[in-house]
Amino acid sequence: MEAKPGNKATPVSLAQHSYFNLSGQGSGDVLQHHVRLWSTSYTPLDNTQIPTGDIVPVHGTPFDFTEETSVGSRINEVPGGYDHNYDLRSNMQESSSSEELSSNGNDGHTDGLRLAAKVWDPLSKRAMEVFTTAPGVQFYTGNFLDGIVGKGGAVYNIHAGLCLETQGFPNAVNEPKFPSVIVRPGETYRHVMIHKFYTQP
Repeated sequence: MEAKPGNKATPVSLAQHSYFNLSGQGSGDVLQHHVRLWSTSYTPLDNTQIPTGDIVPVHGTPFDFTEETSVGSRINEVPGGYDHNYDLRSNMQESSSSEELSSNGNDGHTDGLRLAAKVWDPLSKRAMEVFTTAPGVQFYTGNFLDGIVGKGGAVYNIHAGLCLETQGFPNAVNEPKFPSVIVRPGETYRHVMIHKFYTQP
């Protein structure tokens, strides 16, 4: 994704809100999916779901996905479910696959590309890795899905899919501690996001 401002400084933070359920169409919820996030901190929310401006460690909290953990194992400890931004700057390793990904048609725009997240479904054995150049990722567990009818008449209820939205930090325009999302005239906003799929026993 790319954007260029006109003659004024402009806040730009683009994200893609795709839902994933690696078990397949109409297969129920994703609570059995395993998730790992390459992040040791997240941005907590106020009572209106807006980040407070704090950046806090995940260790010892239900937000800790530094080791592969099932979505449902601690979701009941998070009121409403997961819908939180993780700071990818806190523990993000250079992707060993950057050269391979760059050679697969990404026009060389992979500078700063990092592995941000992995999802694995023990039922289908499908796995997905998410790579990005963005500083944050929103982990969302479909908390507001409620009887949505999709392909083939499949009905999607709460937690029927999850999202991993690579992005700038929400509310960054109001929080000086967050990485800036302001793009100035003459600058180019560029955000690379890659999804890699494979099977894993």
